[in-house]
Amino acid sequence: MTKNKEFGKTVKKTLVELEMTQRKLAEEVGVNENYLTDILNGRRSGKKYKTEIIHTLNKHKAQMF
Repeated sequence: MTKNKEFGKTVKKTLVELEMTQRKLAEEVGVNENYLTDILNGRRSGKKYKTEIIHTLNKHKAQMF
């Protein structure tokens, strides 16, 4: 499995844990939903947005507690 696909798998798992949609994540990160889907499926590297994706998910995780 490539790093990009591993990243996508981890993000998808986290979205389930947070009960958050890809649409909501895309909106908060500031990318098109289709582009985010391509990143999460490993079709695009998404290098420019990975840090923001991680930051957004961590922010939501922190709010859970």
